[in-house]
Amino acid sequence: MRQAEQVTFGGSGLDRAAHLRDDPAALAALWEGGNCRILLIWRGKPLCTLPSGAAMVSDSAVVPEALTWIRPDHPVVTGTAAGAVFLGICTSGLARFSVDISDWQPDNLDDMALRAFVDNSEQQHPDLPQDTGFVELRRIMAQLSREDAELAATARAVFGWHHSHGHCACCGTKSDMAQAGWQRVCPSCDAAHFPRTDPVVIMLITHGDAVLVGRSPGWPEGMYSLLAGFVEPGETLEAAVRRETAEETGVKVGAVSYLSSQPWPFPMSLMFGCAGEALGREITIDPKEIEDAIWVSRQDMMTVFEGEHPDIRQPRKGAIAHFLLQNWLADTLD
Repeated sequence: MRQAEQVTFGGSGLDRAAHLRDDPAALAALWEGGNCRILLIWRGKPLCTLPSGAAMVSDSAVVPEALTWIRPDHPVVTGTAAGAVFLGICTSGLARFSVDISDWQPDNLDDMALRAFVDNSEQQHPDLPQDTGFVELRRIMAQLSREDAELAATARAVFGWHHSHGHCACCGTKSDMAQAGWQRVCPSCDAAHFPRTDPVVIMLITHGDAVLVGRSPGWPEGMYSLLAGFVEPGETLEAAVRRETAEETGVKVGAVSYLSSQPWPFPMSLMFGCAGEALGREITIDPKEIEDAIWVSRQDMMTVFEGEHPDIRQPRKGAIAHFLLQNWLADTLD
């Protein structure tokens, strides 16, 4: 698929400079010399510059278009270099790091807002500029530049891994961060652990001029998306597409082909976008898997993307489901 890397979080040309991860002196020189900028993360939410006078209260509200990068001499990151994740060297030549400040507790924190399907809340740190705040990455991903999107996704996924894999999987001892955040090492048994990425297939299943979409319980009314599921051990992508489609909807799939991939840092997956040709349209839903599944014609899906369909909302912009459906409608999947 020629447009594969145009997907959100797709490759931006970032130099990850992996050779520097085990060179503490070089990293310290970048940090102490000021030749770097730092992205703050709070509970997976990156720091962004907020639109002037624009309250973000819904999907249609104005959202930030850029991350906020701070200098290494800022008081908020004083003494945090040892726990920073080195993200790489950006196209401007500046090194990029990320620091997690999830231990900070905002005043009047609304935990319910954080757990909502769409987190519209912003958390503003008193020691950071007033026009900045921590914003849910899902809400801003489609507005960010390619480089900012890749950097934010990387930081969120790596810190998510650190939070969920803080102990050695071999002996249970609390492990230590190493390799500039790209490894954890056990001080007891010396086992080394590396960031985990879970493979997921997401499938554009078609039959004639119709595409198969489904919805999970708890989704907003009218929201449908492409079917998706985790790849199991010992399974090919093609087999996973056929199995997941059959398990969720009973639809049998013949030919399967790969289209595009998307890093999905919620918390740390890699989505493999695949096309599948259905052998029929009969649907038998497994209620343990999904709430509903339907066939949508190309014409109706065009209406969905125009925002004029009476019953169906388009998938979230920035998600690979939106990207694949958009290319299907434009006949640009090759």
